[in-house]
Amino acid sequence: MHQQGGTIKEALDSIASHEYVLPAIQREFVWRPEQVCNLFDSLMQGYPFGEFMFWRVEPEHSGQYRWYDFVREYHQRNNPHCPELGPIHDKSLTAVLDGQQRLTAFNIGLRGSMAIKVPYKWWNSPDAFPKRVLALDLLAPPDPDEEGSRYTFEFIDENRIGLENHRLWFKVSDIMRMNSGPDMFDWLSTKGLENEPERLAFRTLDRLYRAIRVEPVVAYYEEKDQDIERVLNIFIRCNSGGTPLSYSNLLLSIAVSQWDQLDARREVHGLVDEMNNVRAGLLFNADFVLKAGLMLTDIASVGFRVENFTHNNMAILEENWPNIRQALLETVELVDSFGFDSRTIQATNALLPIAYYLYRKGAPRDFETSDHYLKDRNIIRGWLTRSILKESGIWGSGLDTLLTALREVIRNSGGTEFPAGELRRVMGQRGKTLDFVEEEIEDLADMRLGDRRIFPLLTMLFPHFGSRDGSDIDHVFPKSRFTPNRLRDAGVKDEHIDEFRDHCERLANLQLLDRSVNNEKRASLPADWLDVHCPVDLARQSYCDRHLLGDVPRDITGFLEFYEARRHQVRDQIRRLINSV
Repeated sequence: MHQQGGTIKEALDSIASHEYVLPAIQREFVWRPEQVCNLFDSLMQGYPFGEFMFWRVEPEHSGQYRWYDFVREYHQRNNPHCPELGPIHDKSLTAVLDGQQRLTAFNIGLRGSMAIKVPYKWWNSPDAFPKRVLALDLLAPPDPDEEGSRYTFEFIDENRIGLENHRLWFKVSDIMRMNSGPDMFDWLSTKGLENEPERLAFRTLDRLYRAIRVEPVVAYYEEKDQDIERVLNIFIRCNSGGTPLSYSNLLLSIAVSQWDQLDARREVHGLVDEMNNVRAGLLFNADFVLKAGLMLTDIASVGFRVENFTHNNMAILEENWPNIRQALLETVELVDSFGFDSRTIQATNALLPIAYYLYRKGAPRDFETSDHYLKDRNIIRGWLTRSILKESGIWGSGLDTLLTALREVIRNSGGTEFPAGELRRVMGQRGKTLDFVEEEIEDLADMRLGDRRIFPLLTMLFPHFGSRDGSDIDHVFPKSRFTPNRLRDAGVKDEHIDEFRDHCERLANLQLLDRSVNNEKRASLPADWLDVHCPVDLARQSYCDRHLLGDVPRDITGFLEFYEARRHQVRDQIRRLINSV
């Protein structure tokens, strides 16, 4: 039944009183701050922002399902999930089937805050997620920009509320408590803006008040049927068209409704959080965990298709969940022990064959540390490294059929050793080769330091170094020596300076060093450092051989000759290693 009426404030009051709730089939909040700002701008301009779909749950049915609250104080790391409400019995509820993102955006903007990771900050840094509130600049003329926005909304630090460089930031949530007219003039007068030409500020503030508290803009369709199957079908039809909601989110919703003992939503999102909190920070999501569940439990295919999410298959998933969980955590710990992180591994699906192998082995808890598994770990690292070094999309198109084929290889291998050779053969048959042609090898030999593949390539070249935890990427000839002035002072001719500086950052001038050794080496020229730390000829030769250094010149003027000779050695070593089984 279509119904019209109700203000944004009334809708938020219903959320606060838990009259409006989220069913377990709903996804998480996924909007970015700019989307929230755009929604408020549309509201202020009087644009329609979509009809809501509500499900009226009668009191006798409210206790049969799990219910969730709307996010209010959103924190991307610490509080990204919809909080579960306790048992609700004998109470009439309105479950939101379509419109969660919009209502949550209003809830955050008018009652809460957002804390989104600052670019280039470490995930675990205490200041990586500053708390910000939605603010409206009351002095910005309502002139449309290139995208048609008229009002200036922004998430800012609350300390910036008030006058700031010709802006007047108003905390949007204050409109929920402010009355029209005198209250607005009183607030403006505290800023010294009760007179001309600041009528613009009052008009903007009054427009916000009317949009939130006066105009009945909430239009909705209400479903009253109590049959959960009908409601699930309505939910899928409502939500499958929008790109922000992936199909896997819908399938997770189905899994949530079919698990009997465990709360699938809590288990899946809890595992995602735990995996992401491992130092590697590989940015897993529910898609990965669901696909892993299908793969590890040998469900017919790993595709995100409704027929794979039958009640029987979900029962298998629930029954095996502890083992799935353990295998995925062991996989993440193993990859972290290799020193790989989110900058290195951009396609987390590359880890699924490894997870399946560990699952078949019973996910031994000491796999990443025990000497018993050392050979197996090296085989896995070599296979994964080759996958990373391939620029072409190994883990893109045709992923489901590839993973299903790789699963069959591992299942038939006997489980005594990771079957890297057979996996490579099957991948090659499907156009996903891990073999490298000469041009690719030359490109690898010229790789620059900023390339995401540089650390795994160095670990392949220098396998005697362990993880990123104990190793650093070091410039053989220190970078600090390659400023134009220092090169000139050292006797390098001007026509060679650009070439010196370019080669400084490439693979042939890079090595892995133990962190303690790198701290000692610092800005020393390699020959000087070797004189101190490897004074015996045999030790010096052993060190140079291990690091593919060859003959190290006494000063930086011999750098180009050293670079070309070492590049030749490094390229030949890559060629020997990269295509070996």
